[in-house]
Amino acid sequence: MIIAQFYHTARRPHRALNLTAVRHRNQLEWANAHIRWNLALWRGVLFMDESRFSLYKADGRQRVWRRVGERFADVNVVDRVAQGGGGIMVLWCYGQRTQVHFIDGILNAQRYCVEFLRPIVVPFIHNRHLMLQHDNAWPHVARICTQFLKAENIPVLAWPAYSPDMSPIEHVWDALDRRIRQRVPVPANIQQLRTAIEEEWTNIPQATIDNLINSMRRRCVALREANGGHTRY
Repeated sequence: MIIAQFYHTARRPHRALNLTAVRHRNQLEWANAHIRWNLALWRGVLFMDESRFSLYKADGRQRVWRRVGERFADVNVVDRVAQGGGGIMVLWCYGQRTQVHFIDGILNAQRYCVEFLRPIVVPFIHNRHLMLQHDNAWPHVARICTQFLKAENIPVLAWPAYSPDMSPIEHVWDALDRRIRQRVPVPANIQQLRTAIEEEWTNIPQATIDNLINSMRRRCVALREANGGHTRY
């Protein structure tokens, strides 16, 4: 019997990351620059991130016992899906969130600009007078995207490199991951996984998201007390 499983592969390297002196200094400077931000300023930030959810393990293998001559029997073969199920993009700010946007294939700078920044981010920010936060992943900081955001007068929150513990969205990924794992039955195919992601993203209490934004000043304090190093977040 093969039991369907899914795996969340959010980027959370900070526990094992060896921070250099330069990164310590940059993160400390960022903390000092934002530690005096009041809650109203943080509530004016649109947090945006993407992550990948997959039905399959990272090594792509499932082990089974089989008899001689059964190597290619249907019961011993599992169909694969390109990208293991694909990624998702979410946007949220205090009191508001967008629907889930699915990403098929690899997200490069061109796709990020054409499929997300232009049709989704720009109208959302202009209508609500917000500031954009995204991390320093290459599609986000490529010239085509930075020039586009500048041309559209989209303010972008400076973000320190290699600092996922400062991003409240990492906790949102955790909450979404737990909710999907607790579903009965768990998703057994890609369409069920996508449906589960959409439903559980909607089911995360808004208070949970708002409380994470409320924690931003505490995160800055913790980062300063750690002298720009790792924090408990």
